[in-house]
Amino acid sequence: MSKLSTYFSLVMVMVFWGANVVAVKILVYTFAPITITAFRIFIASLTVFLVLGIAGQWRKVTAKEMLMMFVTGLLNVVAHHYCLATGLTKTTASNAGIILGMSPLLTALLALIFLRDRFRAAKFIGIIFGFAGVIFIVTHSSAKIGAVSLGDMLIFLAVLAQAVSFIFIKKLAATIDARLLTGWMLLFGSVVLFLAGLFIEPDGLLRLKEGKITTWFIFLASAILATGLGQMIYNRAIHSLGAAESAIFINLSPFFSLVASSLFLGETIHVVQWFGFFFIVVGVMLASGAVEEGFSKMMRTFGQRKLMG
Repeated sequence: MSKLSTYFSLVMVMVFWGANVVAVKILVYTFAPITITAFRIFIASLTVFLVLGIAGQWRKVTAKEMLMMFVTGLLNVVAHHYCLATGLTKTTASNAGIILGMSPLLTALLALIFLRDRFRAAKFIGIIFGFAGVIFIVTHSSAKIGAVSLGDMLIFLAVLAQAVSFIFIKKLAATIDARLLTGWMLLFGSVVLFLAGLFIEPDGLLRLKEGKITTWFIFLASAILATGLGQMIYNRAIHSLGAAESAIFINLSPFFSLVASSLFLGETIHVVQWFGFFFIVVGVMLASGAVEEGFSKMMRTFGQRKLMG
């Protein structure tokens, strides 16, 4: 897969993940948060295994690989989704968006420390631009931006768990197919979350009756497109591009959340939020290396034409 197609696939994943914020908010307010999250991730794991079966990419894994995937799943699936689902019921969307926007920065810093990634000036500037864009978008009309609540802390823990897991995924993806890795992590995570839900939410299974047909449609779209296929594509991109470069694209997610909110909840997108989106796009282009790569190609082409002339 070329870098350009990987970039395009990551943008599409951010569309799914942005819309998924609206979907998850609907689901956690309709059902018991942990129980519905467990079922959503379980369906996502089945989706990944189905894709693997069709593609003929299924293989047995060793006990050591199984253990590593289980540990990574505890971070990437259990800790991240538990804190995210619970946090979204205890904080404002603006505060949650600000904290979620820290993911690329945390991932880049962890990759620099543990993976010895090159931290170029353009990448650093791109991260700053992207984070500034996230702030423009999610702080619009927010009166509680300085407030720190239990929900804020849970969202931060969700981001931290995800960032740490990306480092593990980068290492595991060197020997395990990213799709197989994703499937097992989601399956392990869904089982752990389901067992946790039995204790934390005793009425969780009974509350599944409260869902309407439209809510269950949202559930399936979230499980299959965002959590299943989206996570599979993203983990594969981590293997191709690296943890830090892939995480930069997460800055696009808040914008697509706004678009989804406008389309499905009737909310208005303001000028300041478009301004923030501009910062995000510039940040992604700089931090991903797309600008440097394009400039290098242009200079090579110019040099070749000059020699031919």
